Amino acid sequence: MKMPKIKRVHHVAVVVEDIESALSFWRDLLGLPLSEIRDVSVQQTRVAFLSPGGTEIELVKPTTGDSGVARFLAKRGPGMHHLSLEVDDLESLLVRLKAGGVRLVNETPRVNAAGKKYVFVHPDSTGGVLLELSEE
Repeated sequence: MKMPKIKRVHHVAVVVEDIESALSFWRDLLGLPLSEIRDVSVQQTRVAFLSPGGTEIELVKPTTGDSGVARFLAKRGPGMHHLSLEVDDLESLLVRLKAGGVRLVNETPRVNAAGKKYVFVHPDSTGGVLLELSEE
């Protein structure tokens, strides 16, 4: 079986308490271009997408008090939430990870509104980082 390829770092997600306050640093002081702000209802979040070129930085604010992101914020405070890698063959990579005993947050890929397939790898298997793997 061909080894699935990691194509690129797709994005880094940073949990914030307030998007406008966070944008005053990331957009206004660093000069990163803001591509959009939108609600991601399935994740119960509002996200600001900054696109400096090739890789995005997502500023993620929970919109409810009981979402996973809200629990993260309450427990750990603002900061890096996850790293996302784009892969060329998500299904093959999942077979490989499962065979290697890797702990997954979701065993089967989810599909977002844009049609992108993705899974999350539990921090227990990555050295402490929540990892999203996605395929366009």
